[in-house]
Amino acid sequence: MLHPSYTELMEKINSEEFRGEEPGINSRYSIVIATSKRAREIIGGAKPLVDGVEGDKPLSIAVRELYNGKIKILQDDEEVDFDDSFDDDNVLDDIDALEAAGQTEAARQADTEEADAIDFEGEPDEAGFSSETEE
Repeated sequence: MLHPSYTELMEKINSEEFRGEEPGINSRYSIVIATSKRAREIIGGAKPLVDGVEGDKPLSIAVRELYNGKIKILQDDEEVDFDDSFDDDNVLDDIDALEAAGQTEAARQADTEEADAIDFEGEPDEAGFSSETEE
């Protein structure tokens, strides 16, 4: 589940203190485009603009950045430098790929933690792991 929700995001980014004199955003599509683009930047090595995101997926980080006002959705008439590889028709595929990349990273971290927890003392069991120490 996405938190904050689309409704909460829309309310926040359209609030007067957040947008000032600029027109509001009235499309969930705009939020999806902005967060997926930012998530790809994070995957590409960009530093997160918010604290406390260790272990979070890139898309979750991008949503938090948008909610906290660290990134801004530009209107159609504003000049935007889009990534050439971005395809509007495949936004959902982009989101799925971003989430999969986050899951792959989480699996890699779990494997590392599991390897760090192996006890190498004593006789190995059937799986080749040791749970006893030699005396």
